[in-house]
Amino acid sequence: MTGEIADVHEPGQHGRLLVSIVTRERLASVLHYMLDESEFLSDHGVRSLSKVHARQPYALRVDGGHAYEVAYQPGESCSGLFGGNSNWRGPVWFPINYLLIEALRRYHRYCGASLKVEFPTGSGHLADLGEVADGLAQRLIALFLPDRSGARPSLAGDERFVRGSAWHDRVLFHEYFHGDLGAGLGASHQTGWTALVASLIQEVGA
Repeated sequence: MTGEIADVHEPGQHGRLLVSIVTRERLASVLHYMLDESEFLSDHGVRSLSKVHARQPYALRVDGGHAYEVAYQPGESCSGLFGGNSNWRGPVWFPINYLLIEALRRYHRYCGASLKVEFPTGSGHLADLGEVADGLAQRLIALFLPDRSGARPSLAGDERFVRGSAWHDRVLFHEYFHGDLGAGLGASHQTGWTALVASLIQEVGA
């Protein structure tokens, strides 16, 4: 092959084989950025765009004319495109995070403890990919857990859900979440994918 896909013949942990489009080296390189809290990793999951673009927007100039920019937007979109709430420029999206976690678990079944990465990047703490998957899952689960004040990050600022309210334990399943604060955004009944948190709770508990 031309090096466009991984070509690995060495059996992994317990003789397992893995079909992958990245080698171990490339995977470690990708995770270096994905697990960096100044890039993709937030307290609430993996952002859809690196936070680096808050200070360094991606710019494209067409035929020397108008310049188009893509900047980090952790919450609602700054434009009315797609109704103003279809924003992949920074928020945390549950389906993408869930697929990342599942992929990490599969890589861990192959690599075992032989592959460890810094989690978070720059912390000096090394973790195998199973531990990274659990760590990401816990960040997503925490979106729905009350803090010491009784507020849940996903419902922060919504007075209907404060402690003592009849609505306090009626959790909403938002479409996506603020990349820095974790506040729920978009549709508030997105059980089609945000309810995957139930599967994450089961996996971490097991």
